[in-house]
Amino acid sequence: CTGGWVAQTVTAIAGSSTWFDRGFVTYSNAAKIDMLGVPATTLERHGAVSEATARAMAQGTLAHSCADWALGITGIAGPSGGSPGKPVGTVCFAWASKDGGCEAQTSRFTGDRAAVREQSVRYALAGLLERITTATLSA
Repeated sequence: CTGGWVAQTVTAIAGSSTWFDRGFVTYSNAAKIDMLGVPATTLERHGAVSEATARAMAQGTLAHSCADWALGITGIAGPSGGSPGKPVGTVCFAWASKDGGCEAQTSRFTGDRAAVREQSVRYALAGLLERITTATLSA
């Protein structure tokens, strides 16, 4: 959905190499399976744009990195590709931590492709920051 925009955003910060390990751009289903270990059955049952797939992406990122936290984003930025059940602007997110927690949410954004992608990046990072802050405060 964002084509690596989250990684671009966080690595624009000087010194990010001390806390940002890596990012995966898995635009195709094959990449989701090959790079993150998303089960083909998850994609078949729920589709690429689903909370189940976003969860598997975030968990796969943790499994294939040294990260403490990971996020998965999958969606339909448009202008085409939507359906009645999953219209353009539907984006699924998941945030996972190495302690085993994983949450997912679906949002619907409005606007053109660029607007949907930008809103997705903002939403994903705000969700990650909220979860890291909550975990830090309760530790």
